[in-house]
Amino acid sequence: MTKNWNRRSCGPGAARLAATALTALLAVLTAGAAPASAAPGPPGSDFDFGACPAVDELPEGADSGTWRCEVMHATGRLRVGGVDEPIDRPMTLTFAEGRVDGEFAQVFGEMTAEPIRVGGTPLTLTPQYGGYSDFEADDVRRGELDLTLAVGGPLLPKGCSIGAAATEPVHLVLKDTRPTEVISEDPLVVSFAAADTEFTAPRTGGCGRLGGRILDRVLDLPAPAGENRLELDATVAIRPYA
Repeated sequence: MTKNWNRRSCGPGAARLAATALTALLAVLTAGAAPASAAPGPPGSDFDFGACPAVDELPEGADSGTWRCEVMHATGRLRVGGVDEPIDRPMTLTFAEGRVDGEFAQVFGEMTAEPIRVGGTPLTLTPQYGGYSDFEADDVRRGELDLTLAVGGPLLPKGCSIGAAATEPVHLVLKDTRPTEVISEDPLVVSFAAADTEFTAPRTGGCGRLGGRILDRVLDLPAPAGENRLELDATVAIRPYA
């Protein structure tokens, strides 16, 4: 015979005892509960401007009153060779821009990114600044950026990467996939989305003779244009120098 515990009868005294026990149990369960998450801060509060180039690092002749520092957080997706992985943790790029004698100018500050796990392997790819950037947007593109992808994994030497900053970085020409949207005007925070689907990816370098050959097979490199893709969903906070 199947027992039906939900239809058990009880008198008033038993009901009061059950209610008291339930109250005590709830108190125990909630006593150690974590407090509710704090409300999000105002727009721009989670952007760190500490890596902005200092005023004395701006180009000679730059009027700091017309220059600004930008901090960009970007997530998205990276496909390079045989790798196709989400970028879940934001990459951060910091740079200053303005004009000198009427011409656009820029000073790069810093790029940081977390390793991207290559699914099913112990390998990681970490995007790093490749030594060149141009974020003056126009009707054709959002901007240009050189990257290297540091390859991490067991027994791989430091400096193992896809692309080398000094010789053959991965050159990106990013084009808008979603137009700029103003999130906040004070402070100024904007968002946009951009992608490059046409860049080439070279063989690995600095990984040792044997390691490089094996890695190139595992990562399916080199990869021609059309087989690679970088998609970015970006939010940018902007702060004037003066």
